[in-house]
Amino acid sequence: MLYGLYTRRLRRELRRLPKPRHVAIVMDGNRRWARGAGYDDVRVGHRFGAKHLEQFLQWSADAGITCVTAWVASADNMRKRDSAEVDYLMELTESVLAEHVRRDHRWRLHVAGQLDLLPDSTARALKEAVELSRDRDAGDLTLAIGYSGRLEVVDAVRAMLEDAAADGRSLEAVADTLSEEEIGRHLYVPGLPDPELVIRTSGELRMSDFLLWQATGSEIEFCDLYWPAFREVDLLRALRTYGRRRLQRFS
Repeated sequence: MLYGLYTRRLRRELRRLPKPRHVAIVMDGNRRWARGAGYDDVRVGHRFGAKHLEQFLQWSADAGITCVTAWVASADNMRKRDSAEVDYLMELTESVLAEHVRRDHRWRLHVAGQLDLLPDSTARALKEAVELSRDRDAGDLTLAIGYSGRLEVVDAVRAMLEDAAADGRSLEAVADTLSEEEIGRHLYVPGLPDPELVIRTSGELRMSDFLLWQATGSEIEFCDLYWPAFREVDLLRALRTYGRRRLQRFS
């Protein structure tokens, strides 16, 4: 009962505060949560974490957030984690995350990352979900998978140079027209607003190569809870902190 009362109080406070359009979430701490909960197989934490994103999307929609970016797996994870763990995470991406997009008609799906790092079945499931959700307009969900912020900028510059070569432009001409806007048009998911708020769970106080280009002006909220233990009230508190900071900055 107290939790419900506190949640309603936070919602009332948020009505008077600025809110972000785009929230990015680093879903960190699944394995540590599983160990703390007494599970021998830490992959259980990934299953709870994947299902938890469904709840987070509902809370976000209820709070009026229209754009969410969720970091599923980094390029480094794909290369260095135990292969059985990575395979299980990819299976969850197909059976939980892509399937949720098929069922929940609010979200238009985008994928950010190097899809060639993913198993063919995972890449195919994500591409099919992207195509299926293409005409939705209630909200935008980006799954960052096989993702690296540094590699995204490298890939954007490479794509820009390839376009210039196809058009017959010289390197001098490319240099003359080089701009933030031009690079931005070649990022993995162009056209979306930059995230105003980035939340990282698990108590880690670092960005870890996440949205390095897009998050330069973002408010950052670090949460000590592991991702499967993150609650709606924690999202609302992060939104309240964001709103208060924005008011202070522009008052």
